[in-house]
Formats: sequence, structure tokens, C-alpha cells
Amino acid sequence: MASALAGMLTELLAAHHALWQREAELAAGVPVVAQSAETGHLALRLQSVLQGGAAAVGCQAAGLYLLDDATSSLKLRASWGMPRQKLSEPARPLQGALADLEGMLGHAVVLDDLDLKTRWNPPENFPAAVCVPVCTPTMILGTLWMFSSQSRSFSDRETNLIEIIAGRLAADLEREMLLREGSEGAKLKRELSVVERMQRNQLPAIAPLIDGWDLAGWTAQAGPIGGDFFDWFALPDGLLAVALADVMEQSLPAAFVANSVKAAARAHGQYHRHAAALLGAVNTTLWTGSSGDQFAEMFYGLVETSGGRIRYSVAGRPSVLRISDQGWEPLSKSATRLGESPETAYFEDSCLLAPGESLAVFSDGFRDARDASGRRLGESGLGEPLFQHRAAPAGKLRQIAREVLQRHQAPEGIDDRSILIIKRNG
Repeated sequence: MASALAGMLTELLAAHHALWQREAELAAGVPVVAQSAETGHLALRLQSVLQGGAAAVGCQAAGLYLLDDATSSLKLRASWGMPRQKLSEPARPLQGALADLEGMLGHAVVLDDLDLKTRWNPPENFPAAVCVPVCTPTMILGTLWMFSSQSRSFSDRETNLIEIIAGRLAADLEREMLLREGSEGAKLKRELSVVERMQRNQLPAIAPLIDGWDLAGWTAQAGPIGGDFFDWFALPDGLLAVALADVMEQSLPAAFVANSVKAAARAHGQYHRHAAALLGAVNTTLWTGSSGDQFAEMFYGLVETSGGRIRYSVAGRPSVLRISDQGWEPLSKSATRLGESPETAYFEDSCLLAPGESLAVFSDGFRDARDASGRRLGESGLGEPLFQHRAAPAGKLRQIAREVLQRHQAPEGIDDRSILIIKRNG
């Protein structure tokens, strides 16, 4: 029974300890929210803390000295009991400021002797002073000085109280930094949301109404925004332009480059009637408009809607599969990516789609997707299921491709991914 009681007591103490830790964690999770009626500007709040702290320990002046970004000097940022023009004085070099250096090591420095003060190099000429560090749990911000107009000593209680005041100052400074970061983060989040909506709305949602043809596409970015897209637009003489691109970047830079590539393809596509020439023009536009660090893979095709032939050209290595009654056939080829060299020459290939056949084009985000066991999807992983459902319309084939991808989408390493289905109806 004693052993059982001891075990229960141990569990109870462990539960109390866990509760103690959990409550502190919950306290840290309270959001920092800017109040509509703050008590005043940060300068006024810091001065009030300095005034109250100095009065509590019987000092006549106080100063808050903070490190610069290079941690090489200390600048007076807030004060009480000192002339206002002190704030305009240049920063003190940290080298030689022995009291400040000792304080930032975590030791309170009490100066009550003139000779000792001279050796410690205090920032102001007072008969007595105390220097304590101002820091957060992860960062040293600077030092807090309390000055007395008469020679005196400081008790341990007064020194501890000054350290508590320094902690209050550090908390106020950290809160102000968090509020600024939170405000900037919220603004950036709103802007990213707008870019995400614009990027999503720019994808074609309705297939062109061309007899005998059915198109469907899908793009998903690794994050809110990315560098993959698919596109199609009608041209004179019964031609239909189709495109799929994958920018070699992530997030906002990728979206910026993708928009440039898409705009260039649409602009040059109005007068180029050869796929290879179109990629050459887009490549030149991307090269001349960047600093040599923007690259993209792209498939661009011209569908001759009357005869079923597709003339296409590729940059990089997007996957291209032809789906017919005889099976699936890889048409993928490799070429220099867009943006790598202004002298790149692209080549044009063609394939003839019979009624009922399809062309599936997808980015490496599809091809290189891996399941939880690390198995790569590859072209065969998508070609087989598309062949099994080859009679389905383009929208259904797109859905099948997405379902296959979901089974090969480990949480780590997800990339931007796009697919384009071009089907000639039977």
C-alpha cells in the first residue's frame, strides 16, 4: 500500500509540474494586440518607467542605453532627470565601457566611489550609479543606468528592483517590436492574398468552344502563390495556342517571373506561327528582362484544329504523353530552359491526334512527386491510369491525374504542379 501511495503521489506531483509548465506556455500564447487607446507613445511609456523606477530606489536620473545593429556602440534612447539634448549626443563606443560590458554579462555593477567610477567609465558624471543589463531571454538589448546625485550605496533589494525595472523596459521594447512585425506581417499576408487571387483568376477557366476539341487544365502551387501555370488562346486560321510553364523559383519571385513568361507568350503568340520561334522570342524577353537568374521550363503548342496536328516545342523538360487506343507514348524531350542563354535555338516537333486521342502535358511537380515510401510517380505512373480512362472527357482525365497525384504527394518536398489535357473528340 505504501508503494501504491508513493506512486500516486509521484503521479500527482508530475501532474502539478506539467500543469505549471502548460499554464506558462498558454500565457506565452496570448496574442500581442495593439489597443485602440494606448497609454501614449513608446517614448512616454519608457520615460514613465524610468521615472517610477528611479523614484523607487531613491535616484535622481535614469538612462536607457541600447546597442546598435553592429553591437559596437551604445546610444541613449530614453532618459529621465537628464537634459533632453543628451538624446542627440553620439553613441558611446562599447569598447572601453567596462561597466556596460560587465552589466551585459549579467552582473549588476554598483558604483559608489569616484575612483572606481573613473575606471569603469560610466556614461554620466554622478556620485553614485547602478548599471544592469536590459535583455530578453534570447537577446541583449543594452543597459539601464540609475544615477544618484549624492554618494551612497545600494542594497541588494534596490539592485534587484532595478533589474526588475530593466525587465519591464525589455518587455515594452519587445512588445513594440512584435507589434510592428505583426502589423507588417498582416499587411504582407493581405498583399499575398490579393496576388494569389489574381494569379488564380488569370488561369483559363472555360475551354475554347471549338468543335471536335476538349481542353482541361489544373495548377496547384506549393504555397499560396508560385510559378506554374497553363494557358490557351485562339489564333486566326483555325489555330489554338496551348502552353504550360514551370518557373524555377518559389513563392513571390516565381509568381513574378511566371507572369512575365505568360505575358510574353501571349504577346509573341499573336504573330509567331511556329512554336520554336515563339519559345525563342520568350527566351529573349526573359533573358533581357532579368539579371540572368530567372529560368523556366515551358511547353508551347499550336493545335491545327481542322486536321488534328499539334506542332509544339519545349524548353527544359516538361512531360508530354500521347494517349491512344494502343497505349500511352512518351513524347518528352529535353532542351535548354528559358532564360539560360540568349542564343538558344529551340526545335519544333509535331504529333497527329486521331479522334479519341489525347495529349497530356505536365510539369516536374507531377512527374517527381513521391509517395510516403519515396516511390516516384514518373511518367508511367500517370500514363497508365490515363490510358485506362482514355475514353473519358478532358475534365475527367484531369481529375484522374489529380487523384493519382494525391496518392504520390508526401508532405515534404511538395513542388508547384500543373497539368494540361488536350483531347480530340471522337
